[in-house]
Amino acid sequence: MPLEERFEPIAHVTPGLAEERRKDREEFRGLWRDTQRQLNELAIQVVEMDDRLGKRIEALAEESRAADRRLGERIEETDKRLGARIEALVSAMGEFIAGQTRK
Repeated sequence: MPLEERFEPIAHVTPGLAEERRKDREEFRGLWRDTQRQLNELAIQVVEMDDRLGKRIEALAEESRAADRRLGERIEETDKRLGARIEALVSAMGEFIAGQTRK
């Protein structure tokens, strides 16, 4: 059997395989493009979330600083009132002791 006759039964398979390979390449390219598009969209979402998170962190930091200022003011006010009460108590004790020694 000559060589050409041996290849005749598979000659019709080769164009089918080539066509199948071409379709696979097109499908893979389409999948690659879709994957790249999804990655780009995801990257954009990550940047947007990072911006929102940064703004939220800054807002929380400002709220914390404001709360710290308010607390400092309350402590200062409480210290002043406590100082005044201690001063009044010491003065009253001094007057009491002075009154006891006069008798």
